[in-house]
Amino acid sequence: MSRPAAPHAASGSAVETSTRPASGWHVSHLFYAFDRERLSSLSQTERNAGAAAFAATLAPAAPGAPTRLQTWVVAGHKADFGVVVMDPEPLAVDAVHQRLLAGPLGVALVPTASFVGLTEVSEYVPTVEQYAERLVAEGEQRDSPAFSAKVQGYAAREPAMRQARLEPELPPWPNACFYPMNKKRKVGENWFTLPFA
Repeated sequence: MSRPAAPHAASGSAVETSTRPASGWHVSHLFYAFDRERLSSLSQTERNAGAAAFAATLAPAAPGAPTRLQTWVVAGHKADFGVVVMDPEPLAVDAVHQRLLAGPLGVALVPTASFVGLTEVSEYVPTVEQYAERLVAEGEQRDSPAFSAKVQGYAAREPAMRQARLEPELPPWPNACFYPMNKKRKVGENWFTLPFA
């Protein structure tokens, strides 16, 4: 079987492809439950080895760890623990999941949910120009010192705000609230067509 030819641009040069996003990171939210029956069937030696491998896989500062890695306990019955993994390389993100399942405790882990995506700057973060227009709409005068100070202050903060969404720092908290954006409101309502305010 022959492999299809690589796509080419109109100029005849090859189109550059990459798994790395131009901005932002790949991100996975992974949730697991322990199969307690299978876990109890492992010998103490297997459980000890499994616990060590489990901890090593989920160590955020370990050599080869993805750029961001955090775990937390999940309250309720949907899962026992959750993991969030972020990295520019999708294989670095998926490697955490694969190592968990391939490790000694993998036979006792049940993946219960996963959400895969990319970090991005939300459309709720206005540009400097949009922020200035909002100020005017709220009654600020363009030539006032207050308007200038507010726009300059926002312009100074905006790059850090955008960077925090593309490459977020994760606080070392033992639990988290995760809301998957796969919910809908009433029939016909669309989250993306509702007003920002």
